[in-house]
Amino acid sequence: MGFPINSYTKSKEEYNRALKVIPSGIYGHLGPAEGCFVPVSAFPFFSERARGAYFWDVDGNRFIDYMCAYGPNVLGYNDEEVDEAAAKQRVLGDCITSPSTKMIDFAELLVDTVTSADWAFFAKNGGDVTTLAVLTARAFTRRKKIVFFKRYYHGVAPWTQKVDYPGILEEDVINNIYVPWNDYEKLAQIFEENKGEIAAIISQPYQHGNFVDNELPAEGFWQKVRKLCTDKGAILIVDDVRAGFRLDLAGSDHFFGFEADLICFCKALANGYNVSALCGKDFLRNTVSGLTYTGSYWLSAVPFAAGIACIQKMKRLDLPKLLDEKGTKLKEGFLAAAKKHGYDLRFTGMPALFYLRIADDNSLMLHQRWIAEMVKRGIFLTNHHNHFINAALSNDDIATTIEVADEAFSVL
Repeated sequence: MGFPINSYTKSKEEYNRALKVIPSGIYGHLGPAEGCFVPVSAFPFFSERARGAYFWDVDGNRFIDYMCAYGPNVLGYNDEEVDEAAAKQRVLGDCITSPSTKMIDFAELLVDTVTSADWAFFAKNGGDVTTLAVLTARAFTRRKKIVFFKRYYHGVAPWTQKVDYPGILEEDVINNIYVPWNDYEKLAQIFEENKGEIAAIISQPYQHGNFVDNELPAEGFWQKVRKLCTDKGAILIVDDVRAGFRLDLAGSDHFFGFEADLICFCKALANGYNVSALCGKDFLRNTVSGLTYTGSYWLSAVPFAAGIACIQKMKRLDLPKLLDEKGTKLKEGFLAAAKKHGYDLRFTGMPALFYLRIADDNSLMLHQRWIAEMVKRGIFLTNHHNHFINAALSNDDIATTIEVADEAFSVL
């Protein structure tokens, strides 16, 4: 075999050290207990540095990274233009009693860029702004019920979880209604059964959940949903935290030919600097103004400066077109390698934000083995999460990835 196999001696040592002082050692979706890192022995636990399309772990192994820090790395790690803008602002100040006017500059740029945005409200995490969107919808409509499409993910606040999850009360989710993705007839039925009670629909622009093939909206689906919300007085919320700016700089709602009332951004917003944004229509402006909702670091200026530089560079690069081209090239290579070895590899979703699954084995064990063989050879993917393309990924990186994929298939 042509590619060296990684070892993770120091990573394991650091993980054992972390277990003594941090719950689970690494908690949340980055942790080895989450299910996307199986077998655990194939994956590094801790990074040391990153640059462009790569990161290096504490054992010195280099990875071509298709997780992109779970999305924030959209231009390339440590992008010089973004980092320079952040550094200049850091000299002036970051978290200050009165906010910097960089906040206004950033909001103006978002309003100018995103089709459905008349204003922008800033926070830190994607879950901050999905929660704000639901609060806004309930405050405006004076209704309680929220419609979700099954297999959704909108963060980890109690309202986003299920009644049988640890620590979640029935009261947290009693007003949640769940509808199958792309099933407009069922959605219309739900509105009929809950007349005057539905505050909002919240949805990702297409189904890009975990542990399932990703699925695009059916022809005309979003247009019918938009009209239904308008007719029934419900707010249409698009969670664009993952897909935002990767499909369309004007918003993923614009990409699919409709306009949201509220749209949530985070990951690609500032190339790794900690900021999120809720953008929305003018008729909801006063409702947002009346909410009690803030945080100690939400008006920090450094991420605003980084976000401005990030959006400006994404525009210059025509980023969605670039990511689509790179993702399509990767897709073609993956599928050709799978076919060569007789495997049914599914590549679903959009090329810029895609999901992989070997369909020959419903237990998923075969897929996990293939991913593990790639990770051990320096291609960082996870088993059951969608993946991300970034602008720094080169044609040579894609070629290497396909070569590793070919070798990984050969050892299954």
